Amino acid sequence: MVDRVTATPAALALITRLQATHGPALIFHQSGGCCDNSAPNCYLPGDLSIGAYDVHLGTIGGVPFYISAGQYQYWKHTQLIIDAVPGFSENFSLEGGTGLSFITRSRLFSDPEWAELQAAGLV
Repeated sequence: MVDRVTATPAALALITRLQATHGPALIFHQSGGCCDNSAPNCYLPGDLSIGAYDVHLGTIGGVPFYISAGQYQYWKHTQLIIDAVPGFSENFSLEGGTGLSFITRSRLFSDPEWAELQAAGLV
């Protein structure tokens, strides 16, 4: 089964670094924009409430990854690829101050991948 969200080695290394600092229990949420821009944000579980209108896309580095249902409608045809790049995040994500920022890259699912996701009831 194709993953709906994946992470690059750089993102996985940053997740490991954040877990060493903050503990293993983290959570990701793909922001939809506005004041926290359109970026994957990493939080401590108590810093973000996941609700009925959030979609669980999968896990990266053992950390659950969510997106709002509204944003999911725009992104559901794509695999989200979470990366970490040099720079300072301008949001509320835990990587602030590390000199790195999480970013989202994406690619469209192939027709066979999309059919597989549909058959599994995951879209």
